[in-house]
Amino acid sequence: MYLGFSILSNRVRWLINLRWVFCFGVTGVVWLTSSVLGVVTRPGPLYVLTGIILFYNTLFVLYERYRTCGRLTLNKHILVQMLLDQISLSLLLYFSGVPYNPFFFYYVFHIAIAASLLIGWAPYMLALLASCLSGVVMMLGYLEYAPKSAYSLDPGSYHATVLGNGPHWVYLAGFFVALTSTLWITVYFTSSVHNYLTRVQGVIRQKEKMLGISQLVAGIAHQISNPLDGIANCLRTIGRGVKDDARLTQYVQLMTEALERIERTTKSVQAFASPHGLTQQDTDVNEAIEAIVQLLSDSISQNIELATELGKVPQIRGDQHILQEVMFNLCTNALAAMPDGGKLSLRSFVLEADTFSQFKRVAIEVADTGCGIPDSHIDKIFEPFFTTRKDAGGTGLGLALCRMLVSEMDGQIEVSSVPRQGTVFRLVLSAAGHDFRDKEEQK
Repeated sequence: MYLGFSILSNRVRWLINLRWVFCFGVTGVVWLTSSVLGVVTRPGPLYVLTGIILFYNTLFVLYERYRTCGRLTLNKHILVQMLLDQISLSLLLYFSGVPYNPFFFYYVFHIAIAASLLIGWAPYMLALLASCLSGVVMMLGYLEYAPKSAYSLDPGSYHATVLGNGPHWVYLAGFFVALTSTLWITVYFTSSVHNYLTRVQGVIRQKEKMLGISQLVAGIAHQISNPLDGIANCLRTIGRGVKDDARLTQYVQLMTEALERIERTTKSVQAFASPHGLTQQDTDVNEAIEAIVQLLSDSISQNIELATELGKVPQIRGDQHILQEVMFNLCTNALAAMPDGGKLSLRSFVLEADTFSQFKRVAIEVADTGCGIPDSHIDKIFEPFFTTRKDAGGTGLGLALCRMLVSEMDGQIEVSSVPRQGTVFRLVLSAAGHDFRDKEEQK
């Protein structure tokens, strides 16, 4: 799940502003420890490094001001910033006491920021680089290649007494393990929370959009329905008066069919906009699937193979009628995608618990071997009024309504598709509160 381009741009500017604060903070700390406390005897390299950071941050400001790049280039731009920051932080630590520096764990903040801005494996690669750089800095300090006597913070009486004149390798090894494990745990949890929040924001935006559209279409449908009734009555009267004229009768018939199509669309809009009165109760998923199969078996053509695979799943907390409505809509779309025949499969199974769900969940899959969904459409299919079947009377409300209903049952709907091979819709719903583990133990 990706951040919106404008949001990502704002976070890039926030990162640049944060770097200004960091530079001024480092400058203040170096001045305090060298001029006031006297623990840093030669602060020159630290000031030089801070100046380098200020210089490339100025370049980033100019680039951000005049850039006309897309999202992909923007992600690369962020990655370059994070790499330069990581190298600069390692050099600052190298010239300021290696593991004795209390700011060594600032790597954690850098990794947390990277995990909140970058996607995929990039944050983990930065964590690996941070681990390697910190290990190199510690090793240089242990081999006394680091300028600890001239530029570093005073190790103090504790280290001098317990560890002798320099840091012992056991201490450095333990410090390295503590730091790297902290980095990897930080990047894992930050990335996981960030991805989860991004998904939640997407759901909230979708619900707000659906609410606004529902209010709009409810008013429009109400305004349309009354004139439609009047037009239908007029057409019936005209039809009786032109029965002897075949041409006019045909015209009236065409207008009547068009009017009926408008009425069907209006009713679909009203059903979409009106509250559904969902009732949450313990629902048997397999019973709902079997009911849909029985309903479809009498109506599908002979060139469609209907298959089911029902697993041992717990009951869910939801509305059986709403669930059947959603599955029927998905099955109808699947059949429409296979005009020349194919296979329609319905499957139920248990999803194991993940990072953000303590309990097992139930999944229902509706799969077809039809024409599939083009990549350019896959992100639009749940948008209201988006349809590729306008000529066949599609309104573009079916999948939008399915998503809204599944969301009201605290579930989610996912889709995967390969053009010319088929599509799979998956409903993921929470198991009912009474205990699936007890059923497992009884077995």
